[in-house]
Order: sequence, then structure tokens, then C-alpha cells
Amino acid sequence: MLCPICKKPIDDARPGDERSKHLPFCSDRCKLIDLGRWLDGKYQVPVDVDEQDDAAADRDPFRRGTTPR
Repeated sequence: MLCPICKKPIDDARPGDERSKHLPFCSDRCKLIDLGRWLDGKYQVPVDVDEQDDAAADRDPFRRGTTPR
């Protein structure tokens, strides 16, 4: 397996092994880099928003996370 951040090969770790607490990353450093990317919003799923959905969001108080146009 390769670390998703630095692409360094990772040996299979056994439960309780020091390496198992970092999986799927090779180290705490790569784990924190990935967390920083999530917090910065670099990992996003593209969403196509219909105008009809925008109108429904205006009426629905539970979907107010979108901004009306």
C-alpha cells in the first residue's frame, strides 16, 4: 500500500503496531497534512444546483446552507 500523501510504501501493520495508528498514512505528518486539506476545503464534491433546488431551499428552513440567487 502507498501513503496517499507522499506515496511512500507502507508495510502491512498489525493491530497494536505503531504503524497501525497512522493508517492509511505512513506517519502522523502525512495524516495532519490530509486533515489540513480537508479543513481548507481542498477536498470537495462538485454539485450541480438547479434553480428549482434554490427556490426549494428558500422555503425550507433546514436547507438554508445555500445562498439564494
